[in-house]
Amino acid sequence: MPATTDFTIDSLGPCHVPSPVHTDDFVPDGERILHDVCLDRVSDRLARGEEPPSFERAGPRREIYFDPTKTKAAIVSCGGLCPGINDVIRSLVMCLHYRYGVRNILGIRYGYQGLIPRYGHEVIELSPSVVERIHEEGGSFLSSSRGHQDVGEMVDALERMNCSILFCIGGDGTLRGARAIAEEILARHLKIAVVGLPKTIDNDMCYIEKTFGFETAFTVAVNAIRSAHLEAKGAPNGIGLVKLMGRESGYLTANAALALNDANFVLIPEVPFDLEGDNGFLEALHRRMATRHHAVILVAEGAGQAFFEHDDARDASGNKRLHDIGSYLKERINGYFHDRGDEVNLKFIDPSYIVRATPANASDSIYCTLLGVNAVHAAMAGKTNMVVGKWNNIFTHVPIAAVTSRRNQIDPDSTLWQSVIEVTGQPRRMVNG
Repeated sequence: MPATTDFTIDSLGPCHVPSPVHTDDFVPDGERILHDVCLDRVSDRLARGEEPPSFERAGPRREIYFDPTKTKAAIVSCGGLCPGINDVIRSLVMCLHYRYGVRNILGIRYGYQGLIPRYGHEVIELSPSVVERIHEEGGSFLSSSRGHQDVGEMVDALERMNCSILFCIGGDGTLRGARAIAEEILARHLKIAVVGLPKTIDNDMCYIEKTFGFETAFTVAVNAIRSAHLEAKGAPNGIGLVKLMGRESGYLTANAALALNDANFVLIPEVPFDLEGDNGFLEALHRRMATRHHAVILVAEGAGQAFFEHDDARDASGNKRLHDIGSYLKERINGYFHDRGDEVNLKFIDPSYIVRATPANASDSIYCTLLGVNAVHAAMAGKTNMVVGKWNNIFTHVPIAAVTSRRNQIDPDSTLWQSVIEVTGQPRRMVNG
């Protein structure tokens, strides 16, 4: 962790409104959750007179900033679809309505576009009766969009609607947009809280233990791997190739491999590999086929980008546009064995959009509900420019600046990746030299 990371949470001002929440478990603002729980390292910092890095603990405050009877909240979801979005929307509405008595809740349709007048997207009035069953469906009840929108226009819209709180559900790009909105609000000296909820299948947000949708995603991915395994075993010299999501991080691919143990090769962005050569992937695959006559390969979408010509193309969210490593590997594998005079039967499976549109599983649904509840507690207490996360199994407040400072990536020396090597049996290094 960078030594300069600041975990201070911005606030709109002192809290003087008694909370309507009925609980004996109010959280004081000074309660902190350690970033590093290793006793030796914590003791060492304390011995040097340093305060160990820590996060503000999430939860209900005894006194809040906003008067619920005069509060209007807005909810927006942006970026790609992800399991659990509707669970989060439902949780936000239910907690605002029933625990705080907030009656004015707006749903912003089609992401940040919904705050820009020229698109003409109508807002939705949200209530418990409207969102009661939406968690049973995949996708986003509010729909979504990608792309940069003018920050000034978005804040103008929040002012016109007299919004006190904006909940932003999304990944890295969405949260960068939320930070820009919060900074524009600050520059205008407005009193509007901006609170983010971490959505990404890639599970690559730093200082957040797990993003919602991730667990469902690798659970669904297991079905594709199982199919690839059956296809591989069901034909002479069968190969099942599955491409999973993961632009810069291979968490989804690695966890899916560990969940089923049917994969023989796992290729992720964090671990470079060569195709050709004695130590390359194709030779390793040939050795596998010679001995077992079938193989299952998992590849994250961001793996192997070094094989393509470099360009600076970006998508609407500002992410680097990736080349299709799945189709590329399919062609290279088929070509390699054809040139050797060996027959293989390769089946390529890309379940990406099935994974994204799936409703949350039971575990993710619980997590989404609790994220929503803690986001409401934070917003009503006037916390802003922050994300609700989880660390060491405790819900926390994390500044958006910290969350978006870098991407979480798998350490090739970590227990996670070493476990993948062990269950697949693939070479530790597939590079020449």
